Amino acid sequence: MAVEQVAGRVQLRYRSRGLLRNAVRRLIKKPKAVVAIAALLLLYGSGIFANLLAPYPYTEQDLHAVRQGPSAEHWLGTDTAGRDVLSRLMYSMRANLILTVTSMATGTLVIGITLGLVAGYYRKWADTLISRLGEVFLAFPGILLMILMAATIKPRVLELTRAFEDSTGITGLVRWGLADYLVIFFALAAVSWVGMMRLVRGQILYLKEAQYADSARAMGASTARIIFVHLLPNALPPVIVSISMGLGAIAGAEVALSWLGIGIQPPVPSLGNLIRGGQDISLLRNHPHLILSPVIVVGTLIFAWNLLGDALNDVLNPRAR
Repeated sequence: MAVEQVAGRVQLRYRSRGLLRNAVRRLIKKPKAVVAIAALLLLYGSGIFANLLAPYPYTEQDLHAVRQGPSAEHWLGTDTAGRDVLSRLMYSMRANLILTVTSMATGTLVIGITLGLVAGYYRKWADTLISRLGEVFLAFPGILLMILMAATIKPRVLELTRAFEDSTGITGLVRWGLADYLVIFFALAAVSWVGMMRLVRGQILYLKEAQYADSARAMGASTARIIFVHLLPNALPPVIVSISMGLGAIAGAEVALSWLGIGIQPPVPSLGNLIRGGQDISLLRNHPHLILSPVIVVGTLIFAWNLLGDALNDVLNPRAR
C-alpha cells in the first residue's frame, strides 16, 4: 500500500510538471503573451536595476535645466525641480513593483485563497461568515474604500514610524517613504482579497463534488490532502488568470492613490505623483513631456498585465482553446 501511494505521488508530480511545461510552451507561442512579458520585463527590470541603469539619482537637481524638454543629457527631459524624468520613472517602477507584488501576495494569495478554501470546503457557518464579510467590502466602491483606509490610518502610521525612529535612533524611515509604503500596502491588501475569495470558493464548491474528491475521501485521505493535493491544483487555472489581471488593477490603484496625494509622497518618486506634478494646465501647454511619459508608462503597464491575462486564459481555459 505504501509503495502504491509513493508511486501515485511520483506520477502526480510528473503529470503536474508535464502540464506546466505544456502550458508554458503554448504561452510562448502566442505573440500577445510574448509582447506582454517583454513589456513587463522592460518596465519592471528598469525599476529593479534602477541603481545601475538610471542616469541620475532621483533626488539630484539641476536648477539650470528646470522643465527642460527631451535632450541628449535628459532623454525624457526634466521636471519643475530640475530632476531627470527618466530616472524618476525608473525608481517609480520599483515602488510600483514592490507594492503590487506584496499586496497581491498577501491580500489575494494568502488571505483570498485561504478564505476561499475554507468557505468552499467547510460551508455552514464558516461560509456564511466569510461571504458576508466579503459582501461588506463589496458594498463600497473599491477605490473609495482604499482612500478611506489610507486617509484614516496614515497619520497613525506616521506617528508610530516617528516614535520608532526616536526610540531606536534609526533615521530616514519617514523621509524615504516607509510609512507611505505601509499605508498603501495595507489599503491594497485589505481590498484585493474579496474577488479571489469568491473565485476560489466557487471552484471548490464545484470540485469537491467531483468523483476524484469522493474517491480520495473513501480512501481515507485527510482533509488537508484533499484540499491541497486534489482540489486546489485543479482550481489553479482560473486563479492564475485572475492573478495576472488583478496585478494590473492593483498597479493602477497604487498610481491612483499616489495621484490623489495619499500614496507615495515626494521626494520619493511614484507614477502617481509624477502625473500629479505635470497636470497643471500651464505645464500641459508648455511642457507636455512632464505628464506624457508617466501616462504612457502607466497605460503600457496596465495593458501588458491585461494582455498577459488574456493570453493565460487562452492557454489554461479549455473552453477558450
